[in-house]
Amino acid sequence: MKIQDFLNTSAVENVKRAIERAKAHSDSAALISLTEERALERATLVDEGSIEGRLKGVPFVIKDNFLAFGGPTTAASNMLRTFDAPVQATAVERLEAEGAICIGKANLDAFAHGGSTENSAFGPTKNAVDAQRVAGGSSGGSAVSVALNIVPFALGSDTGGSIRQPASFNGVVGVKPTYGMVSRFGVVAMASSTDTIGCFASNAADADLVMEVMSGQDKRDMTTLPQGWSGGPTFERKKAGIIRQFMTDDVETDVKQATLDYAEQLKQLGYEVEDVDLDMAKYSLAIYYIIVPAEVMSNLARYDGVHYGHRSEEATTLAELYGKSRDEGFELENKRRIMVGSFVLSSGYFDAYYLKAQKARTLLIDEFNKLFEQYDVLVGPVSPTPAFRLGENTADPIKMYLADVMTVPASIAGLPALSVPAGQTAAGLPVGVQLIGDYRTDHSLLTLAQEVEGLA
Repeated sequence: MKIQDFLNTSAVENVKRAIERAKAHSDSAALISLTEERALERATLVDEGSIEGRLKGVPFVIKDNFLAFGGPTTAASNMLRTFDAPVQATAVERLEAEGAICIGKANLDAFAHGGSTENSAFGPTKNAVDAQRVAGGSSGGSAVSVALNIVPFALGSDTGGSIRQPASFNGVVGVKPTYGMVSRFGVVAMASSTDTIGCFASNAADADLVMEVMSGQDKRDMTTLPQGWSGGPTFERKKAGIIRQFMTDDVETDVKQATLDYAEQLKQLGYEVEDVDLDMAKYSLAIYYIIVPAEVMSNLARYDGVHYGHRSEEATTLAELYGKSRDEGFELENKRRIMVGSFVLSSGYFDAYYLKAQKARTLLIDEFNKLFEQYDVLVGPVSPTPAFRLGENTADPIKMYLADVMTVPASIAGLPALSVPAGQTAAGLPVGVQLIGDYRTDHSLLTLAQEVEGLA
C-alpha cells in the first residue's frame, strides 16, 4: 500500500476503508483507539476543497505517545488512560496541514519502555506475519498498522531502536532521523537526549515524503535543527562499511545472510563495500541503560497524582498519594527504569556510572565520526534475531535489552538510521537491514534505499 494509492480519491472513502481494515484486524491489538469522528470530519473538509496538500486525504496512524485530538493520549499506560491532550504534536500538525488524516492511535510499550510492545496496559500487539510472535517495540502498533495495510504510513518514536526493530520484525521501512531533525513538541518524553520522531511506510519514497513534511525547526523545541530535510550531505564516496561487531556468532545465520545479500545489492549500485570496526559498540548497551533510565526517571517525576494523570483513590496522606498513584499508574518496566535511573544519579554513584557513561558516549561518537570520514553509509542487521515469540523474553529483562544491541549505537550518537526490508528467514519471518549515515544524511539514506528497491 502506497501513499499514491490514496491521492485523487475521496478522502471520506479513504478514511472509511482504513477504519474498516483497523476493525477487521482488531485481534492484532495494533491500535488502542480510533479517532473515527474527527477523521471523518476532516475527510469531509478535504473533499470539499477546504484542505489541500501533498498528503490530501491520506489516512495515517500515530503512536499513542503523540498528543493529538480525537481521543485520549494514553502512552499505553494506566497513568494516562483518560488523558485528553490540550494541544497536538508538531509532527501531527504538520501532516494535517498537508491534508493527511489521523484515524487512530497505535499501541506501544507503556511510555515507550520496551522492545516488544508487551509492556502495554492494553495488552501486547501481535506480529503482522506470525500472531504468535511479538510486534517489536516500543512502536509495535505503528509498524503492524502499516504491515497489515491498515494505513500507508504511521508515526513512531525511536529512542534506542523503537522504530527500526519493529520495522524489521514486520517487514516495513522504519526511519529514525538525525537527532533534532523533527520536533519532539507534543510527544510524551522518554529520554530527552536520544528521543527522535520518525515513521513507518511500505517503501522508502513514501517515508521520505512523510519525513520531509514533518521535519524543520520548531520554536517550541529548541533542539530542532535549522536546516531542511533534503539539505544535508550527499553520498559521493560510494563506499559502505559492514560493521564487524554486528556480524558475530550471536547473530542468526539468516539475519547475517540478509545483510550480506543487501551489501551485494549496494555493489550493483557501484558501492565499494568493506568490513569496518566499531569497537565501542560493545559498550553501547551499558552506556544506553545508564543514561536513558536516568533521563526516564527525571521525565516521569511529573506524574505524581497531583498535576494530571492517574490519581489513586485509596490514598489518605500526601505521601500515599504520590506512592499509590505511581504504583497503580506505571507498569513493571516503567518502575524498573525509574529505580535504575534513581540509582545511577544518586550520591556516591553519579561519577561511577552516569558520568562515566557520558564519557564513553563521547568515545563512541568519535569512533562514528572517524568512520564517516571514509564511508558514506554503515550497514548491519537491525536485531540479532527475527521476531521472537510472545512471552519468550518477558521474564528476563536483560535478554530483552540485548535485542537492542545493534540499534542503540546510532541513537546514542544521534545519527540517522533506517530499517529496510531485506528478505525472510527460512521460517518466513521478515528480516530488516540497518543503514546508518552521518549527521543530516537522512534524505541521502532514503534515496539509497529507493535505489536498492529499484533493483528488485
